[in-house]
Amino acid sequence: MSVNMTKGQAISLEKRGGGSLTQVRMGLGWQAAPRRGLFGSRTREIDLDASAVLFADKQPVDVVFFRHLVSDDGSVKHTGDNLVGGVGQGGDDEAILVDLERVPVHIDQIVFTVNSFTGQTFQEVQNAFCRIVDETNGQELARYTLDGGGNYTAQIMAKVHRVGSGWQMTALGNPANGRTFQDLMPAILPHL
Repeated sequence: MSVNMTKGQAISLEKRGGGSLTQVRMGLGWQAAPRRGLFGSRTREIDLDASAVLFADKQPVDVVFFRHLVSDDGSVKHTGDNLVGGVGQGGDDEAILVDLERVPVHIDQIVFTVNSFTGQTFQEVQNAFCRIVDETNGQELARYTLDGGGNYTAQIMAKVHRVGSGWQMTALGNPANGRTFQDLMPAILPHL
């Protein structure tokens, strides 16, 4: 049973029967919102990009995104760039896999972002979500709906961070502007 998360809500990444999760997938899905035109409704393709920034003591040390698909240590992997979206409320358009057991001990937070590389705003997006899935069995653990609408081009979605010997996920859902993860760094830092 999946938890529908709200902004600021945190959940522990533990298995239902106890023990920590070992591999999770942060999935991202979206659809282009129909636009009214002179000749009726139509949609444009929307290219959203998921990124994961790995931090050690509030300092960025690595990033996984469409141009760098695997972290230097191999613990975080992007499944590839989707240039159009379209899944919406179903499966994932883009996904980032995290092998929690392989994440180096000095990495204490992984922040997940989404941005519109082509500069389209979230006013042109609908049914956008991020979700975390137990990759060992495919079970969705939590889902966070990315509030659509705003005149912004990016969102700081969520973070996975160490708590004691385990991990926790926190839904952030903060709007931002930028075409790449580098543009989003000033918006990410207050969430560390």
